[in-house]
Amino acid sequence: MQTRPFRILGIQQIAIGGLDKGALRRLWVDLLGLQPHDTYRSERENVDEDIVLAGAGPFKVEVDLMQPINPEGKPRVHDPALNHVGLWVDDLRAAVSWLEGQGLRFAPGGIRKGAAGFDVCFIHPKGNEQFPRGGEGVLIELVQAPPEVVSAFTRFAAGNP
Repeated sequence: MQTRPFRILGIQQIAIGGLDKGALRRLWVDLLGLQPHDTYRSERENVDEDIVLAGAGPFKVEVDLMQPINPEGKPRVHDPALNHVGLWVDDLRAAVSWLEGQGLRFAPGGIRKGAAGFDVCFIHPKGNEQFPRGGEGVLIELVQAPPEVVSAFTRFAAGNP
């Protein structure tokens, strides 16, 4: 296998869906104590979400609490309940190019701005004839890490937190 021209730096987010984001909020914010951060709504993506945070600084993790705008519409952000995992990547464009070259299938939409304002794209859960490799049943979001996350990861990996 060729040398990878990018690094996965850590988990950027997990996205959890349900028919009632109020119930999700009561669990994740009221009971578990995650901090409310932002909201995002997109008719095109059929999602109304609250973004809450665990941790702090460059290693904080978003937990996106997602409710479908239309429960019968698509995408079905609440099914499965653990919708996707987001991974920080230090060079998103290089990652997508290299991974496609390895036969990895990406979901439609390409690289675009995500709910938190970072460039993102999604690895499709399943491969197909053209791109035989997929996320092995898991929707995976690759998220372009901002410079402060890349720098913090590099320092930490070198033993200089």
